Amino acid sequence: MLAAAFSAAQAPAASDSPADSPALAQPSVDIALVLPLDAPAYARAADAVSAGFLAAAAGGHTTYVVIPHGEDGVLGAFEAARRAGAKVIVGPLVRDDLKIIAQSSIELPWTLALNQSEDVAAAPARLYTFSLAVESDARTIARRMRDDAVQTVAIVGGESPLMRRFAGAFATAWLLEGGNAPNSYRFDPAPEALTVLKRDLGRKIPDAALLAVDGRDAALVKPFLGTVTAYASGLMFDQRAVSTFRDLDGLAIVEIPWLITPGAPEFARFPKRDYAGAALERLYALGLDAFRIAQALINGPPEQFVLEGATGRVTLTEGRQFTREGRLGMYRAGQLVPLDGGR
Repeated sequence: MLAAAFSAAQAPAASDSPADSPALAQPSVDIALVLPLDAPAYARAADAVSAGFLAAAAGGHTTYVVIPHGEDGVLGAFEAARRAGAKVIVGPLVRDDLKIIAQSSIELPWTLALNQSEDVAAAPARLYTFSLAVESDARTIARRMRDDAVQTVAIVGGESPLMRRFAGAFATAWLLEGGNAPNSYRFDPAPEALTVLKRDLGRKIPDAALLAVDGRDAALVKPFLGTVTAYASGLMFDQRAVSTFRDLDGLAIVEIPWLITPGAPEFARFPKRDYAGAALERLYALGLDAFRIAQALINGPPEQFVLEGATGRVTLTEGRQFTREGRLGMYRAGQLVPLDGGR
């Protein structure tokens, strides 16, 4: 299934005419967006990314085509993108699909995967990555703590893979920043366990704490930290406004600019979408930035790239990665507001 969506200047929709007819052949497109829109498990996420991509593309002269696929259909979708003559493919979105593409023998045009590659060195030379990686937030927090002359850090962590990744990435970044080894505490929501946590932290109060737990659990544990400055990643938070957010007052988090400064002038031309949770809002912002990065790849990767985007400050770094740095915000009176101008 090929869903074509061209920008205003252009080519007729694909037809059933023979592909070898020069007069009727489908012209090549600049960008093919390949997403699992037909896979029930990922359709909502893919739709949010697609909506952001199309919003960024609206009114421009860059040609594009959206190619949906279902479970186990990513290779066929990439072949369709190649047949469409795409100069750049944006996708895959799902990590398992990225593994399939990275390990396949398919000849890729410039490709912007919307997830992380576990083995960058073994990935195809034309494969670049751009994602909402929690590791980026961990590095931002480590730098902020260093700038604030923090000496001792406590990590309160949950057991999910995302929480473990966040805690591990922070510990690595913090040590690279020259910090002392942090003390780690396993999160347990039981009241007696939280009381023990408060007692243990009170014995040797740390300068700062990292909460590697989800939003609801952060609201549960934050009051037990006393006056300790605590940090978290916005990726752990799905709902944007719940009554428990007042329990988060004083918590600093790294969030995407699209959510922390939604009224910023640079976002005025992009339509807002009414999503139930912040997770889909972030994926919409990922689509916004993915289009603009893909535009920069049409004539080959730039030597340098900087984008003040909806997901943060995006730069091209080693390992063919477009990495983003979110903005720091803090909960005050139950609302997330920019912290110190987002430095």
